[in-house]
Amino acid sequence: MRSLVQLRQARREMTADEKRLRRKEFFINNSLYIFLIAAIVGIVIYDPRFLSVPSVVNILSLSAANLPLALGIAGAIILSGTDLSAGRAVGLVACVSASLLQMSGYPNKMFPELGALSLPVVLLIALAIGGVIGLVNGFCVAKFRLHPFIVTLATQLIIFGLLLMYLMIGNNNGQSLSGLDPSYTEFITGSFLRIGGTAIPNYVFYSIGITVIMWFVWNKTVFGKNMFAVGSNEEAAKVSGVNVTATIIGVFVLAGVLYGVTGFIEAARIGSNSAATGLNYELDAIAACVIGGVSFVGGLGKIRGVILGVVLLRIIFVGLTFLSIDSNLQYVIKGLIILVACAIDMRKYLKRR
Repeated sequence: MRSLVQLRQARREMTADEKRLRRKEFFINNSLYIFLIAAIVGIVIYDPRFLSVPSVVNILSLSAANLPLALGIAGAIILSGTDLSAGRAVGLVACVSASLLQMSGYPNKMFPELGALSLPVVLLIALAIGGVIGLVNGFCVAKFRLHPFIVTLATQLIIFGLLLMYLMIGNNNGQSLSGLDPSYTEFITGSFLRIGGTAIPNYVFYSIGITVIMWFVWNKTVFGKNMFAVGSNEEAAKVSGVNVTATIIGVFVLAGVLYGVTGFIEAARIGSNSAATGLNYELDAIAACVIGGVSFVGGLGKIRGVILGVVLLRIIFVGLTFLSIDSNLQYVIKGLIILVACAIDMRKYLKRR
């Protein structure tokens, strides 16, 4: 009789221990989300304007501007890599797009003899530039078996050098590129929808469309399945008949195309483009991906996670502005977020093993 009572007691204690362990795991695995929610509540208490319609639309717009870039980098991370060249690729595409779509007769026009080209032509050029950058990255990773960190670090420097040389062409002499054609800015930053009197820029809807396309590619195509297979276990994917080389190159080319889209949008969104355009954009995208659950160990990630990561990160940075936090300190916070998110991701991976 005593042994039966002791057994029941032991089971109750085990159940209690399991519950405590589950609660502990839940708080650790979701610590970033809990922190972000607590931060949002604190910001709203400090300044209720944070949840006003203009503020929410601003957060939505900033998130939409960064989402295509994050989706591109997410693919590289799923392959257990990364892409450090993304920001500079955006900067190069933005400057090229701006230079080709300056107003005719603008005093500081980079190419005075060249009229403003049509939007579809410049968009195709932007996509081609991004695609070529992705092709170079993917080819070096797949064919030479180099780590994406090294490859994209090298191409980051190469792209920046090309950008600096490009800005010296014609009459520009390294100056910022502005005076964009109204048709270009209207196409990107114009609006046909308002909420509470606040306009939602057109590029928000372009970003939503791109996200839907990427969801389809990731979840409904053979290419998407191959991407996750290669990221999970490259050797197993190869044995299963997956063309690993083509998949890796394809992922980086697709990422490059998304950088091209981002650069095309960014040029008109900010209105004045220089060598600083795109600086450290990849850091925001990488942080958003790891916050959204895209694992650096490869093979794990969801579109909704990337969206959530982009939005949550933008909420934090807009909130820091509401709190009048120094912009330099925001870089420190950004780095800490990446570090903590990666630590949590690695902890989950080790536990699965």
